[in-house]
Amino acid sequence: MERIDLELDRRRRRDRRTDPRSAEAAQLYEAIGRGEIEILFQPQFSAADGALLGAEALARWRHPEQVLIDGAALFEIAERVGLARHLWRHVARTALGEAMGWHKALRLSLNVTAADLAEDEFPEQVAAAFGRAGFPGDRLTLEITEQVLVADLDRSAERLRQLADLGIRIALDDFGAGFCNFGYLKRLPLHCLKLDRSMAEGIDDNPRDLAVLRGILAMAHALGLDVVAEGIEREAQREAIAREGCAAWQGFLGARPMLPKEFAKLTMS
Repeated sequence: MERIDLELDRRRRRDRRTDPRSAEAAQLYEAIGRGEIEILFQPQFSAADGALLGAEALARWRHPEQVLIDGAALFEIAERVGLARHLWRHVARTALGEAMGWHKALRLSLNVTAADLAEDEFPEQVAAAFGRAGFPGDRLTLEITEQVLVADLDRSAERLRQLADLGIRIALDDFGAGFCNFGYLKRLPLHCLKLDRSMAEGIDDNPRDLAVLRGILAMAHALGLDVVAEGIEREAQREAIAREGCAAWQGFLGARPMLPKEFAKLTMS
């Protein structure tokens, strides 16, 4: 019996070495420890006067094979290998630490995954993270997408209410890219809608696209929600979202995602 058990143990260890998912998990875990996961900041600007309002924290993996793995793909890997929570904590800790050194009292936005909201202690973990950093909760925004919510809307709503009670703002990200379930607007403690870049694509030259934007803004304002436009790349787009009443915008017209040192310089200008 003992010889059989030893053989089974050898097989398990061999399987861990040859299982691509296990190898990928070990590689990502070690990458986080070695500092290969970089944090970038995407600046956000006021639509009214162009003032810098804050930034969305983004993550990318500078892979040893000189391949850059950005945001969504990186978190897909992390979820697949069971490291999504570990990765989020690393991103949050690093971004909050950088934000504490910003020259101005700007807002920080962090993206939230389905794995995060599935965790009972997630609100307490968020509170502990900005508490340790000394970052005010009312300057923090958590961004969620429809994909995060579909697994269990009731549970997600409860977690988000706990976070909102801490003074944290909640933004529904990529609005317009999915099914646009308006039930989310009724049941979730939202403060902001972030329009998917496709919602701003033709607003400067397509009357139909502009009409859709106006409809979304009318609904959002009736619900007391701010609207942030993503993917602004042309001056005419910026003028349109400012004229129609968006609160803020981000996109390559203003700035591309920046390394922390670059963003810190921007805060001093």
